[in-house]
Amino acid sequence: MLIVERWVLARLRNRRFFSLGDLNAAIAVLLEDLNNRPMRHVGKSRRELFEEIELTALSPLPPAPFEYAEWKSAKVHPDYHVEIDRTFYSVPHALIGRRVDVRLTHRVVELFHDHKRVASHVRRSQRCGHVTVNEHMPKAHQRYANTTPANLIRQAAGIGANTAILVERMMRDRPHPEQGYRSAFGILSLARRYERDRLEAACARALTINAITYSSVKAILKSGLDRVPPAAEPVKPTPSHTNIRGGSYYQ
Repeated sequence: MLIVERWVLARLRNRRFFSLGDLNAAIAVLLEDLNNRPMRHVGKSRRELFEEIELTALSPLPPAPFEYAEWKSAKVHPDYHVEIDRTFYSVPHALIGRRVDVRLTHRVVELFHDHKRVASHVRRSQRCGHVTVNEHMPKAHQRYANTTPANLIRQAAGIGANTAILVERMMRDRPHPEQGYRSAFGILSLARRYERDRLEAACARALTINAITYSSVKAILKSGLDRVPPAAEPVKPTPSHTNIRGGSYYQ
């Protein structure tokens, strides 16, 4: 360090640099000069000693550069995803409920179970959403792989506004919209068995009672409650009290 301070830093102390690149370039020139300068007690330069003694003993560099990795342990969620930095990455659905080892690099998320890699994803820089491989889904879910929430809501809107609101709620109330796809498809399929006006009325009733499920809408249609207007809430009489003015006060 003392030699570098004398032959490099001291020679740069009065110069001004406006970028790290300019500073590194100036240091490189002085380091080259220092390494080629003969040492008095040896009679050779540092570069000559390196090439004679150390260079031939060096091993070749690895084919891939070293990449720092961080390891974590995580539990697979019921939707066969693992949460990493607020982003959800899929693993084979057979691992639901199991613990997996997660290897994180700047570019990749790798997931291991029993020392075997079971999934690999490109790491997302933005924290949100999910990354899903279709093959990781159960067969029943793979049919929804190309479905989007907007597409389902658009189909529901063709039946009626309440149907669209119900389908949107089904996906919004789940941790992931995909978990509501099956219920949403179920609602749309009811349009093949019932008139659209009835389905729209059943969805309106389900929204009124906050029963946002396929089974509730199906039960409403099956029982014919969609044809029954919702009962009006009875008007509660005003209690008699000396501090409450009667209607005659305002006449």
